[in-house]
Amino acid sequence: MVVKMIKVHGSGNDFYLLDQAQFPEPLTDTDLKQLAINSCKRNGDGLYEGADGILVVDKSDHAQVLGRMRVINADGTEASMCGNGLRTVARYLGTQNSQTDFRVETMYADLKVQAVADFADHVPAYSVEISPVSFDAKNLGMHVNHEATTIINEAIPEISADLKFSAVSVPNPHLIAFVDHATLTGSELGRIGQWLNDGQNKLFPDGVNVSFVEVLGANSIFVRTFERGVGFTDACGTAMSASSLMYVLLHQESTDFNQEIHVTNPGGMVKTVVHQGADEEYWMELIGNATFVKFVTLPLAAALKADFSEATTTITGEQPAYEAFIAGVATV
Repeated sequence: MVVKMIKVHGSGNDFYLLDQAQFPEPLTDTDLKQLAINSCKRNGDGLYEGADGILVVDKSDHAQVLGRMRVINADGTEASMCGNGLRTVARYLGTQNSQTDFRVETMYADLKVQAVADFADHVPAYSVEISPVSFDAKNLGMHVNHEATTIINEAIPEISADLKFSAVSVPNPHLIAFVDHATLTGSELGRIGQWLNDGQNKLFPDGVNVSFVEVLGANSIFVRTFERGVGFTDACGTAMSASSLMYVLLHQESTDFNQEIHVTNPGGMVKTVVHQGADEEYWMELIGNATFVKFVTLPLAAALKADFSEATTTITGEQPAYEAFIAGVATV
């Protein structure tokens, strides 16, 4: 039996997309975990250049939903959501079903997705909903102290003597600090991210995504992320969405929603819009590329043994177009 996957990315946050419909029986969770661990290794040890994870597309029994998305990280753990990945899954499902405006089932919610105008020639783009939002410690898996139920722009001495953090679930847990450029590009993010995701710290025993954010100007931010289960990543969609929310709440002169925010990252750029509903709950739009890099086919049994010698690939030609698009985007 062969497995067919598509190498995709949103803002450089790259994945192998796998549709379970190709198999007589869906792959088991054990096989999906092993496939992710084997395929996503970097430095020539995985499938081609590796990836941040595998996006698993499956059927959904929810009304008015085209499909279900699961996110298996490079280390085999499962993430509750992935905004950059959702854009590529939305494109895949929309193309398969000839629809441009629909919902996709994720772990915690059926999220709205919509095709939007291409960012550039051969750079298709999608807008996806990022929700639900929570600041509650229980939803974050946060154990900073027995009294705190939220952390909003506060010092956490166990982590840093100088930085202030905000903790928010979207629904992936995120810890966000606004920093200057030297701190953004320095080694502190790596130190904090590794420690909070070592499986031994008591503050976030299940780990947490950590982002440093630099304010570049009005409605313009740069986000650098150490992602739980991945490490440093070119971009994390939920991190950029959570960072945009905290920017609106903490760094705009007035708390003004529904404005487009320009978010750059090491992998490129996205646009975000922070909304507040009538029930005073927040949700975000994440707008960015949904690039298909190549189609890959290989024997499933070999892939589960980390043997990629028989893999074949068809290049789409979209990656050069994306690289040309981001050539003028400021990155660090």
